[in-house]
Amino acid sequence: MKVHKEVSIGHIHLTVSDLERSLEFYRDVLGFEITARFETAVFLSAGGYHHHIGLNTWQSKNGNPPAPGTTGLFHVAILYPTRADLADALKRLVAGKVQLDGAADHGVSEALYLHDPDMNGIELYWDKPEAEWPRNADGSIAMTTQRLDLNDLINTKHGTESA
Repeated sequence: MKVHKEVSIGHIHLTVSDLERSLEFYRDVLGFEITARFETAVFLSAGGYHHHIGLNTWQSKNGNPPAPGTTGLFHVAILYPTRADLADALKRLVAGKVQLDGAADHGVSEALYLHDPDMNGIELYWDKPEAEWPRNADGSIAMTTQRLDLNDLINTKHGTESA
């Protein structure tokens, strides 16, 4: 039995070591808005949803990130509706002096890879129109990993959504 095709991931909840530092990243750099705040937790969203991102220090205040080579979350992927919106995110990262770990054109999407202040992996991406996705002869998706031209991306204007 398969999961229903309309199931989606609703939100992420991250343990962080410093709530204020994480807020500076998720609110001030990425642009999410606070929907609720408590002494040891904050909930943020895009567009007034109850929350897309939860941050807490319940068991992690002043803690350390997981050591390399340990299991855990590889990254969370945040989907932007258009290429222009992803370009706006890139501009925020540049203005916030956030270093990218990588950037890729996967054929089906374009993605920026980075880490938050607690070393949680983040992918910021937009999906290309499905009609543009590369396909194998049998119709299956032929994803690739090619270099993403960041200068081309950052110069994207609203209304020019195609890659």
